[in-house]
Amino acid sequence: MAEPKRPQVRETTVGEDSGGQRIDNFLLKRLKGVPKSRIYRLLRKGEVRVNRRRAKPEYRLQKGDIVRIPPVRTRDPAAAAKPGEWVLKQVEQNILYEDDGLLVLNKPSGLAVHGGSGVSHGVIEALRALRPDARFLELAHRLDRDTSGCLVIAKKRSTLRAFHELMRNGGVDKRYLTLVQGRWRGGKVEAPLRKNILSSGERLVKVHTAGKYALSLFSPVTLYEGASLMEVKLITGRTHQIRVHARHSGHPIAGDDKYGDSEFNRRMAGFGLKRLFLHAGLLHFTLDTTVHVEAPLEEGLKKILKALEGKNVA
Repeated sequence: MAEPKRPQVRETTVGEDSGGQRIDNFLLKRLKGVPKSRIYRLLRKGEVRVNRRRAKPEYRLQKGDIVRIPPVRTRDPAAAAKPGEWVLKQVEQNILYEDDGLLVLNKPSGLAVHGGSGVSHGVIEALRALRPDARFLELAHRLDRDTSGCLVIAKKRSTLRAFHELMRNGGVDKRYLTLVQGRWRGGKVEAPLRKNILSSGERLVKVHTAGKYALSLFSPVTLYEGASLMEVKLITGRTHQIRVHARHSGHPIAGDDKYGDSEFNRRMAGFGLKRLFLHAGLLHFTLDTTVHVEAPLEEGLKKILKALEGKNVA
């Protein structure tokens, strides 16, 4: 039996279809089966080069860039398992809106947006499996695995670029619902955020003077004894922004095992909460047409709110 070929250094020239894409996402697509933590390690160590220079994960490729991809053993795509029936069903049944350029999914909590970091498959892999003839399907933005709600997937490169430009210029209105600790009247939370990526690939975000500007607007929807249902409007879209801003304000989110309060989480678990209470409930923007989508809260979260009515959780 012939020995498998050793992986070789590859150089690829970025075409028009990949222009504007982040280098980490570009590599994830081309190095199938390589953990996300490994991708970040390759970038951090300078093994990946763009035009013979190091590139940070957030670098956006330009048409004509030459990317050096180091030799990395990858899983045979033909041997990769198909996303499970539960994942396929959740994606197929939760499409809220679709047109020629994009679709909006009501992503369930617990479903990753893409595979990697110990997750075999996510939304994007499931969509590609459901629509094998689609020429282009890419995430237009991200949601944490434990966050539910409106997620945009672009069906055209031109739509993806236009949506990103709209986000950069503040043209995408995103509203979230979240349950936080304490009775909170809300307000503007303006605190810079700095992201660290651990060797495991886990992202950890802190308020830091050297971080990127971040602004969230919290408004109370319902005040309970010891907890508040809040609507959050994102002015910027940093990693874990709502979760860190809520914690920074002294009102951590229920069910948040990374930035939350363990005692508050324990009390909320007593009411039946089994997940992060953060939901992207509304999305509004205009490209070729005006898109307004509202994603309903899942029944489990509605039951938590019903249980909190008239209860003292302080």
